Amino acid sequence: MKRIVQLLLFLLVAGALWVYAGATGLLGSSEEPGDVAETARPAAFDDDRVDSLAAAARAVGADDAKQILFGDFHVHTTFSFDAFMMNMPIAGGPGAHPPADACDFARFCSALDFWSINDHAENLTHDLWSKTVDLVRECNAVSGDPSDPDLVTYLGWEWSHIGATPDAHYGHKNVVFRGTNDDEIPTRAISSRRVGPGGLPLSFAMKAAVATFAGERGRDFTQLVAAVDEAGDCPQGVPVRDLPLDCIESAETPEVLFDKLDDWGLDSIVIPHGTSWGMYTPATSDWRKQLAGHDPARQTLVEVYSGHGASEQLPAWRPVEVAPDGSLSCPAPSDGYLPSCWHAGDLIEARCLEIGDNASECARRATEARANYVAVHQAGWKTLPGYAKRDWLNAGQAPPDMFQPAFNYRPLGSAQYMLAIRDFDDPSAPKRFDFGFIGSSDNHTARPGTGYKEFARGEMSEGRGRRRDQGEGFSLFGSSDESEARAAESVPWTGDSSNPMQLFEMDRGAAYFVTGGLVAVHTPARDRDSIWRAIQEKEVYATSGRRTLLWFDLVDDARTIPMGSKTRRSETPRFRVRAMGSFEQQPGCPDHVWDALGEARVEHICRGECHHPSETRRPITRIEVVRIRPQISEDEPVDGLVEDPWRVFECPADGSGCRVEFDDPEFASAARDAVYYARAIEAPDLMVHGSNPMGCRYDENGTCVEIDSCDGDAPYEDDCLSEAEPRAWSSPIFVDFGGA
Repeated sequence: MKRIVQLLLFLLVAGALWVYAGATGLLGSSEEPGDVAETARPAAFDDDRVDSLAAAARAVGADDAKQILFGDFHVHTTFSFDAFMMNMPIAGGPGAHPPADACDFARFCSALDFWSINDHAENLTHDLWSKTVDLVRECNAVSGDPSDPDLVTYLGWEWSHIGATPDAHYGHKNVVFRGTNDDEIPTRAISSRRVGPGGLPLSFAMKAAVATFAGERGRDFTQLVAAVDEAGDCPQGVPVRDLPLDCIESAETPEVLFDKLDDWGLDSIVIPHGTSWGMYTPATSDWRKQLAGHDPARQTLVEVYSGHGASEQLPAWRPVEVAPDGSLSCPAPSDGYLPSCWHAGDLIEARCLEIGDNASECARRATEARANYVAVHQAGWKTLPGYAKRDWLNAGQAPPDMFQPAFNYRPLGSAQYMLAIRDFDDPSAPKRFDFGFIGSSDNHTARPGTGYKEFARGEMSEGRGRRRDQGEGFSLFGSSDESEARAAESVPWTGDSSNPMQLFEMDRGAAYFVTGGLVAVHTPARDRDSIWRAIQEKEVYATSGRRTLLWFDLVDDARTIPMGSKTRRSETPRFRVRAMGSFEQQPGCPDHVWDALGEARVEHICRGECHHPSETRRPITRIEVVRIRPQISEDEPVDGLVEDPWRVFECPADGSGCRVEFDDPEFASAARDAVYYARAIEAPDLMVHGSNPMGCRYDENGTCVEIDSCDGDAPYEDDCLSEAEPRAWSSPIFVDFGGA
């Protein structure tokens, strides 16, 4: 018996030590970047694309002096801690997808012209940053002649800021650098938060569970977390070039980030994204607060569409009302929109009546529930214990007349709102945002440009379903708890917000992930500097993933002014739009992809399907033009300043493209600045989570009464396809009223 006890004690101690070693990263290995395929795309493949583009431009009367190149400026690999965790097999993921996969995918699977890597700076230790730099250089080295490469790879990171309250929230921004030489890049990434005690927001218990039950990948993950803990914070107040190499540098506001980038003095851009995505954005967060510290030299573009949906439109409804004194209240349903806070009251009142309480008491509880929901911002859903996604219906979601909106849409983060507001602290020179528009993917499986085909939802988007052999797994994110009965009274939430990811409403949000968009540039050549100049000049546009061709210009007798430009005039402006639909796709991959990658790798990273255009272009059904008249005074209401659509032009249905010219006869008489941009709408097609992502069944009054969402609980093999209209958004043309 004594020996048995000793053996049990030994096993207990050994097990405890093993768990401790796993949780602290001692049993894991550092993530490696992988190996890039050592061949470029055949020149003939890109030459054919140039020829077809020129032919399309001539067909619609557009300028063929410039190429249109397509890229993705928002790509994560398993160097990002969330991508690492989401891709572990125990979480239903495919395993490791390091930076080399992204390079090969961009070159061969999606056949992009350029892309950037944007792993989260919050966990980019010196080791991972150095490996990222080396991989980017290796990817570029394969590209052939630098003056005419098959693929241009840019270096960057994501600055990922999440605040639990509107005043403390600044959102996410990608930082991208022009060059890749030592004197053109910083020695470390800059995160949005200090590492602080405990490093990344994961408890010891979670790290122990990951290391114990998630196998080798789980132990590698805890090694990544431990490396961040070991690096620690960089000292504050030290010039960026004097900081130690192996520490995590932070900038807790955009202004500090801009200052640090100025300190480096390197050519870079900063691109906000997910600006209306309510998964992590408090309901009353307002982009107006970012005008004061806006850097117009670096922050020149905004991502209007990604794998998280569109952040374009400014609707009339609001999720929460803000009074002049700053107090919050819950608005009633309007314009087909059901605020989540309002529905919280409905749920509590219905449950209260169901258990037999009197009507006046139940009405009081409904009012209290709405107030409790509003008070804790995006944690509001946690004030109703026991309620599941089916109970929430489509509360908080944009009505179906909006194209693939972001989950829990935040209107005051929309691109249209940004272009409509101004800061009048200096009345003689009001500040404004004059963003160009781009799309990108925000993919977390090292797959730039995933929208070329609508397939493999679980890897080409973040909307992964459940595998047949997959258990409940684990997640960084919160979820509703159906283990207890639905409450008849709301509970004020007093939980810990130090890990904002635990506030994410993933159960319903999983139905809103799409395959993502592209950034297109008009450029005279395909080299790195030519692409960068086009980006700086904002001669760019966004697409919802297809390679739609779009030209938008202001024209007069003297010259043509392209999208993204600013001009000043007092006479009537005249505009021209030219558009051509994307190519229909053939199944499979071109022969050169199989030759370069081999069958196993084509299946692993491309999933057996590539950008493989036919010779048939899809029809453009219409051109929509949006006009925005920015504020002329601090107290001018924003409602009514955005006219969407202002003009609509029907297009031929034969796939021959579309040509439109129009003017604004009201410009001179209105005597105020105006902003114009165009949308080119393709014919409807099946898209991942294309429309009605909640699967609402509507009654005769247009009210959602039941949902059947295709989300994280749907089968992994279900791509959740439904019809929607692929599109492209031009960058705006800014026409100020005044002299010539």
